[in-house]
Amino acid sequence: MEAYIVDWLNLVGRWVHLVTGIAWIGASFYFVWLDNHLEEPKQQTDIDRGMGGEVWSVHGGGFYHAQKYKVAPRTLPETLHWFKWEAYSTWLSGIFLLALIYWYGAGIYLIDSSVADIGKTAAVLTGIASLVAGWLVYDFMCKSPLGSNEKVLAVALLVFVSLMAWLLCQIFSGRGAFIHFGAMLGTIMVANVAMVIIPGQKELVAATLEGRDPDPKYGQDGKQRSVHNTYFTLPLLFVMVSNHYAMTYGHRYNWLILVALSLAGALVRVYFVARHKGRVSLVPLLAGAALLLGVAGTVVPWPAKNTGISEIIVGATFAQVESVIRERCTTCHATQPTQAGFAAAPAGLVLDEASDITTQAAKIHQQAVVSKVMPIGNLTKMTEDERALIDEWFKAGAKID
Repeated sequence: MEAYIVDWLNLVGRWVHLVTGIAWIGASFYFVWLDNHLEEPKQQTDIDRGMGGEVWSVHGGGFYHAQKYKVAPRTLPETLHWFKWEAYSTWLSGIFLLALIYWYGAGIYLIDSSVADIGKTAAVLTGIASLVAGWLVYDFMCKSPLGSNEKVLAVALLVFVSLMAWLLCQIFSGRGAFIHFGAMLGTIMVANVAMVIIPGQKELVAATLEGRDPDPKYGQDGKQRSVHNTYFTLPLLFVMVSNHYAMTYGHRYNWLILVALSLAGALVRVYFVARHKGRVSLVPLLAGAALLLGVAGTVVPWPAKNTGISEIIVGATFAQVESVIRERCTTCHATQPTQAGFAAAPAGLVLDEASDITTQAAKIHQQAVVSKVMPIGNLTKMTEDERALIDEWFKAGAKID
């Protein structure tokens, strides 16, 4: 019953996280688009009122006229809409999922003894520390002299997140490392909203209400953090779907793959942000595509004379392979799993019957032999010789004797 309840909490949590994430990212993308499409006001009266730009658009059968002040209006309107709960709800639902799946289920999803043999408490505390450290270091960089030069800051941030990617991959399972890297980016993004953007906006509102001249610094700082958030978005989205692709997190150089694909996503976003402003160089887009193709080419499981796992076992039989699958895999991948924490077979992959094993032979080989991410966290202690046995059977045609 416990696993069943956890599954339902997982489902509802993911649903909420997806809905709120769409709302946050959609609003973020829209306002970046809006900022980059602003034109000089056409009316002198608008310029005299402190208007910095305007844009006309059409959507859903209606015309919209958006205007942006250089700093703030002289008087505030009766209704002022704020955009913050989309971000807060996304982060809260994400942390709920992180705690439910990777912290509560640390022994299954977070810890891999072949990477680092650490206890559950140490693993969870390390995960939390990575989120806090990520924000503190990032915020320090932005407030330091580095923050006045966006190109230098970008290089410094790339070095920092690369170091964090490497460190996390030395401590956690591939899946655990990737998701904590994404959670770190998400924490930075929501902290930008809660600690910089919203307080700055509140100060601008307070200055206007009190009749003071608003300090443009608050708007500039908010704009900087907002732009950073939009560049973090595609790397974060990659991490959110990466657990479906063991070829990335299960590779021996998974941290480099994480950095490369995150950088590819950021470069693609750089291109589209610049494209909003007009004609732009294709270099960022091509560089992002080149990184993506480079990673795809690097992780190809090329056939080799030696498996690289153990000495080749000649004449592996289906009976031998079936015995390994029964002992190491079907505790989770069964109609009724016996492994604690699983109410149903992960990804719906059931290996109860001999025909199930042969039908899923390619997937079994990919997960157990090529990427070695299964059994998850190697909970059932599959040996290198057993992986070699599956490898030999698969290469011989994956047939029932």
